[in-house]
Amino acid sequence: MKTSLKWAIALAIIGGVLTTLAFVGAFTYAQVQTNGTVNVSPAIAQQAVKAGFPVAPSSQQPTSGNQVAVARPWFSQKIFFFHVPIAVASLLVFTIAAIFSVLFLIKRKKSYDTRSKVAMEATLVFIIGTMISGDLWTRASWGVWWEWEPRLTTYAIMVLLVIAYFVLRNSVEDEERRAVYSAVFSIFAWVDAPVTFLITRIMPSVHPTLGGLTTSNLIPFMTGMAGMCMLGFAIYELRFNEEHLHERLAALKDDLEG
Repeated sequence: MKTSLKWAIALAIIGGVLTTLAFVGAFTYAQVQTNGTVNVSPAIAQQAVKAGFPVAPSSQQPTSGNQVAVARPWFSQKIFFFHVPIAVASLLVFTIAAIFSVLFLIKRKKSYDTRSKVAMEATLVFIIGTMISGDLWTRASWGVWWEWEPRLTTYAIMVLLVIAYFVLRNSVEDEERRAVYSAVFSIFAWVDAPVTFLITRIMPSVHPTLGGLTTSNLIPFMTGMAGMCMLGFAIYELRFNEEHLHERLAALKDDLEG
């Protein structure tokens, strides 16, 4: 346990340093690429123009009359360096929760239930960060706070599922049933994670996809990605150590009272 705690602290420090370096790089040497446009509906394009975002030149306009190309302002590109790593970290810790849920259902070890629970807590932290940074990006890039497009919709469903997990967990008094129900629901909720990741590849979506990053953009992006994933795992591991210590103290107190 002491070794894992040391590793968690080390990862938290390294992750914090890398995330800070990514932040500095994003606002200093990262190139603002000029070919960034997004195709949106005419209604959203009208709101974007009112918010001061320029419509792309006619040469960049899509042939479909149902879409209008709007140039992305530079600030939306800066948010991208943090929004994507936070989203990836949320999927990472969510996957950890699902894995330990499966292990608990197979082996029924209490420590697996505890690990799944604290991973879901870390997931909640990162999905909130993803939603906040995503809303800022949507506002900066599209001129609106929300758009019911496939990826945003499936991710919003995932947020509601994670919140529902804690509602379910707090509503069941029996410890064994609570652990079983929570594990099953955690696995069920996790199914939405790969759906969210793949949805833009199987359905028409205005949500941007990765690609075409210059070296000056790729360096801070990958640095931020590594740092945020380290922070995600460190938060999960630190929280597990805290919860494990709490359980040991509770068991010791019961032994002394008994």
